Amino acid sequence: MAILKDIEPGKGGRRRFALHSPATLDKVGELEVATAEEVTAAVGRARAAQPAWAALSFKERGRYLRRALDILRRRREEFLEVVMGETGKVRMEALTMEIFASLDFLNYWAKRAGKILAERKQRTHLFGPTKQLRIVYRPLGVVAIITPWNGPFVLSLNPTAQALMAGNAVVLKPSEITPYSGKLVGDLFAEAGLPQGLVEVVAGDGSTGAALAEADVDKVSFTGSVATGRRVAEACARRLVPCTLELGGNDPLIVCHDADLERAATGAVFGSLLNAGQVCCSAERVYVVDTVADEFTEKVAAKVRVLRQSPDGRADIGAIIRPEQLAIIERHVADALSKGAEILVGGRRNPDLEGLFFEPTVMTGLTPEMSMMREETFGPIIAIVRVKDEEEALRLANDSDYGLNSSVWTENTRRGLDLARRIEAGSTCINDCAVTYGVTEAPFGGVKNSGLGQMNGASGLRGYCHALPIVRDRLAAAGAAGSYPYDEKKEKGLLRVIKVLWGTPLGRWMA
Repeated sequence: MAILKDIEPGKGGRRRFALHSPATLDKVGELEVATAEEVTAAVGRARAAQPAWAALSFKERGRYLRRALDILRRRREEFLEVVMGETGKVRMEALTMEIFASLDFLNYWAKRAGKILAERKQRTHLFGPTKQLRIVYRPLGVVAIITPWNGPFVLSLNPTAQALMAGNAVVLKPSEITPYSGKLVGDLFAEAGLPQGLVEVVAGDGSTGAALAEADVDKVSFTGSVATGRRVAEACARRLVPCTLELGGNDPLIVCHDADLERAATGAVFGSLLNAGQVCCSAERVYVVDTVADEFTEKVAAKVRVLRQSPDGRADIGAIIRPEQLAIIERHVADALSKGAEILVGGRRNPDLEGLFFEPTVMTGLTPEMSMMREETFGPIIAIVRVKDEEEALRLANDSDYGLNSSVWTENTRRGLDLARRIEAGSTCINDCAVTYGVTEAPFGGVKNSGLGQMNGASGLRGYCHALPIVRDRLAAAGAAGSYPYDEKKEKGLLRVIKVLWGTPLGRWMA
C-alpha cells in the first residue's frame, strides 16, 4: 500500500487515504488516521493491562509467543498475501524476511528471554563476602514501537515480542505506507490469546507517530529516517524516557585482493539488491581493490543481467515500495551520471512494467562527492568503486555520516578481523552480507547518524527493562560501615585500608 491518495475525510473529519499496490497499482485498502486522543486512549489501555502481564512468569509469557508462532506458521499464506500486496516484495523475499525470520524471533525470545532476564547474583570486588549484589530486570511499563515500511511485519513483530517477554505492554504504530502488515502483528497476538489492551495498534501517519512519541510511554523504539529519529529523541529527552533509534545507513562492502571473487560477487549482488535494495543494512558502497576489480565487476554484471522483475511476485527483484523512494533513486543515478559515473547494467525505471519497478543496476566510476556515496539511496543499485588497496577502501568506507552495517570479503581471517575492527559501523560481516539482524544473539544498532542503542541480543532485550541493583549486607554488624559519628580512630582505620588495598601489589590484586 505504498501509493497513498487522499480521499474524503472520515468520521469526525479524520484524514483518510486510499492505498495502492506499488507492484500492480491496484487499490488494496484504505487508511484512516488515528487522532492524538485515540493514541492517548490506546496508551491508557496498555497501561491498565501491563501489571497483570508483568506478574506472569517468563514461561507463561512464552506460551503466548509459541501460540503466535503456531498461528503464523499455519496462516503464513494469508500473511504473505497482505505483505506482498502492500510492499510489492517478491514472494521468496517476503517468505524469508517476513515469515521465516518472524517465526525464528518468536521461538528464540519465547525460549531464551527468561534466561537472559533472570535475576542474578554477583559478588562484589571490594566488599567480598560481606555484600551480595543482585540484578533484577524490571519491565519499563508501556513501550511505544514505531516501525518502517521496508520490513513492515518482521520489524513490528520482533521488538513487540521482546518487549512482551520483558513484561511490558506495547503500543505499535506501523508506517502509514504499510499499515496492514503492522496490523497483522496485533491480530496475531490477539488470536494467540494475549490479554486485551496488552498490544495496541494505532494506524496513522507522521502526526500519529508524533502523538505516540509524546504520550505517556516509558520507552520509544523507532526505526526510520534520521530526521524523524531526531524528533523522536527530542520528545523522549523532554520526558526523560529512553529510546532506541535505528536510522538507516549507507553501508560499505570491501572486496580485498585475496577474496574469493565468485563468492564476493554473489554476496555483493544479494547484499545490494535484497528487497530491491530497501534494507537498512544493504551494501550501498562497494570498494574493490584494483588488482581484482575487473574480474569482480564482470562477475557482478553477469549475475545481475539475468535477474527478473514482474508484478506477480514470482521474480527476483521486487517493486520500490513508495513513489518518493523511486524519485530519490532516479535523482542519485542522474547525479552520478552527470559527474562521470557509468552504467553497466540497468539504470532506469523498468519500461515494461506499470508498477514502481527500477531495474537492478550496476554502476562504476563512483566518486565521494556523488549523492549516491553520501546519502542513503535505498534502491537496487550496486555502486562499484575501484581502490588502490585495503587501506584506501577502509578510509573511504569510514568517510560517511552513517555507520550501520558493513562487510569485508577476504580469504585471510586475520585481515578480515583487522578491517572489521577498524570499520566505523555498528556491525560487520566477514564473507557475508546484511545478515546481522537475523543473528538474534547479535546486538544490532548503528553509530554516527545510523542511530542510538541496540536491538536484539542480550543488550537489546535488556533495553526493555530497568536493571535494578539490590545490595544486601551479609553480616550482622552493629552499624553501617560508614556510620556516624566520625572520629580520629575511624579516619586512621580508613587510611590503613587505603594503604593495604592500593599501596601493595597483594592489596591491588585482592581489590
